[in-house]
Amino acid sequence: MMFRLAHISDIHLSPLPALTLRELISKRITGYINWRSNRKGMMTGGTLEALTDDLLTQHPDHIAVTGDLVNLALDEELETAQRWLKTLGRPEDVSVVPGNHDAYVPGALKKTRRYWEAWMRGDKQAAENLPVEFPYLRVRGDVALIGVSSARATAPFMATGDLRSKQATKLAEILTETGQRGLFRVIMIHHPPIRGAAPSHKRLLGIGLFQRIVRQHGAELVLHGHTHLATRYEINGPGWTVPVICVPSASQSFAGSHKPPAAYNLFTIEKTNVGWSCHMKQRSVIDAQMTIQTIRDDDLLAGS
Repeated sequence: MMFRLAHISDIHLSPLPALTLRELISKRITGYINWRSNRKGMMTGGTLEALTDDLLTQHPDHIAVTGDLVNLALDEELETAQRWLKTLGRPEDVSVVPGNHDAYVPGALKKTRRYWEAWMRGDKQAAENLPVEFPYLRVRGDVALIGVSSARATAPFMATGDLRSKQATKLAEILTETGQRGLFRVIMIHHPPIRGAAPSHKRLLGIGLFQRIVRQHGAELVLHGHTHLATRYEINGPGWTVPVICVPSASQSFAGSHKPPAAYNLFTIEKTNVGWSCHMKQRSVIDAQMTIQTIRDDDLLAGS
């Protein structure tokens, strides 16, 4: 059966709410200055609205959102993101993993989990009304959606993420189980699990651990965000290469930045007699009038 999975990332919902003096006396002051000087005019709600409208006309079976829904993890931002997620789809049809901006200061990630828990709970947690736990597993048809959290609060001017042993051990267990079930395994993570894909102050700590797990236990597709770029890398799996795909920010305007304009990816996944087929289509804003067209149309090698 054919399954259509859409991928968007780095939403950075705008406008930024007003900040109190107390909120500014933290790492948020650097983020606020960065927003005012660099991002305010380049990341717009109008662009995001046009992109998501086009995405929804494609009628995907599921939507993966790989983090950075907000900017400074203010309570008002988290509430706004919750409302936005409701416009994107039912919680069972949209899977979210957090990014570094969603965990911007100590304590923010705990609030993020509370506000967005319906979109970040695995099937087991949802069925038993348990709290969010990473990595989580959702199975939709023949597709296993595995949400990994690399989000953590960092010092000013840092945006690193991490993958620690407890989460890595659980990820390995999930990949083994879902592989034995013959499912197409999609890992969602915010930071790129590839060396050199992000500068050192924005990298994932635990890249080697992540890649070792994929080499040993397999996966069919890895989706990430963070860099705001349209990139494709590969990790060697147990007998095949696993595509690692990033998508540009969903709110990046057409002009005014060296980063590519807003885009989303649409993957068509189907089981065949010889394994899996996975076709990727990228749709992007192509002009200042927010025209959206397909700019990439590729078959990905995937599957065991």
